[in-house]
Amino acid sequence: MSSQVRLRLLPSARCLFDEPVQVKVAGLRSRQVVTMRARSMDERGEAFSSSATYRADGSGEIDLDRDPSLRGSYVGVEPMGLLWSLKADSLHKYFYKNKALSPHVVKFSVHEEEDAEEGRMLAEATNERVLIGEGVSRRRIKEGNFQGVLFTPPGEGPFPAVLDLCTFMSEKRACLLANKGFVVLAVAVYIDKPDNNKEMYLDHFEEAVDFLRRQPKVGSKGVGVVSRSKGADIALSLASFVSGVEATVWINGCSANAAVPLFYKNRQILSPLLFDSSKIILTESGASIIKYGVSNPLAEENRGSLVPIEQTRGCFLFVAGDDDLNWDSKGYMEEMVERLKRHGKKNVQSVSYPRAGHQLEPPYGPYYPSSFHGVMGRPVMWGGEPRSHVAAEVHMWKKIQEFFRTHLSCDAAQTKAKLQTQIR
Repeated sequence: MSSQVRLRLLPSARCLFDEPVQVKVAGLRSRQVVTMRARSMDERGEAFSSSATYRADGSGEIDLDRDPSLRGSYVGVEPMGLLWSLKADSLHKYFYKNKALSPHVVKFSVHEEEDAEEGRMLAEATNERVLIGEGVSRRRIKEGNFQGVLFTPPGEGPFPAVLDLCTFMSEKRACLLANKGFVVLAVAVYIDKPDNNKEMYLDHFEEAVDFLRRQPKVGSKGVGVVSRSKGADIALSLASFVSGVEATVWINGCSANAAVPLFYKNRQILSPLLFDSSKIILTESGASIIKYGVSNPLAEENRGSLVPIEQTRGCFLFVAGDDDLNWDSKGYMEEMVERLKRHGKKNVQSVSYPRAGHQLEPPYGPYYPSSFHGVMGRPVMWGGEPRSHVAAEVHMWKKIQEFFRTHLSCDAAQTKAKLQTQIR
């Protein structure tokens, strides 16, 4: 490495996963052209990498907040481009980072530009992107008919409570929300193989809601629910049938109960919206577009699967990527907004993101256009144009926090009473 060249990560080389980092290089020759690289490995041992070519200014400096990439994994000014463009060598891989206790480690480096694959390294730096913040506690929960992971912020509270309904277990979104001052319980929709789930029971998720409401640091009267995909229709059902759900965030899901019957209090409350596999479109990459196989929830024969959200008293935030290739999320969202308004409900917000795909997540993780679908059992296309999709994630993440802070008011006296009861 060159002792003259310095690669800096600002404000610090260690930060939270959902925080931006400024990448700067100094000590280069005036107008020198170099290649910037990033490398990381996910929890399954899959290697991901990205690269971009930059030209230094007259002072021999590069600032990714200011300077455009000339070529590589992306082109133009993209301050976090080396992170969101991280990509595996093989097709249909997503960056598997679901455990809260280990950071997302990214190694940045600067290289001389050569015709060969990689020139001499001039400088390097390591970015530790932490999921769980200082003082946030993590506790595994197995109680009654549900299991999950509970994240609690430091301090006495009171804190608003949020149930994070993941289609498959992931701690990422839950612990990042806990860093912002929410008590969050992450619960998976599927704890067994999807094929083994012949029906679902809303009672099990109601138990999770009740557990959250009993937590001593929780000061909100009710709970919020955040969800995506299959978790999103379970969230709609919780809001519609279960008391204590005050604010629901629905991200890229369906307006009907998908795949299997839903039971509550010993009876079936919603029939399944079925899937027509003959309408799957196979692309040249080997990944499928499954969006068109989903039956129309508004068709007369499917009315029994439509979630009756009009009967809820809680608030909704609907989020849809216009280019979601998993569901017709924007269409479902527009129908639900219209239905709520038709029933005189004013408790709804909605946002759609042009050219964003299905996998809308907390920001600054690697974007992936396709990966293996855990329910379908095949690689699928998720949709989205990279720049538009990652910009949507940044905006959505702030929007979710604002929504919950607005609609989950906290009562300090209620929290104090819970703590006193627990001490006794």
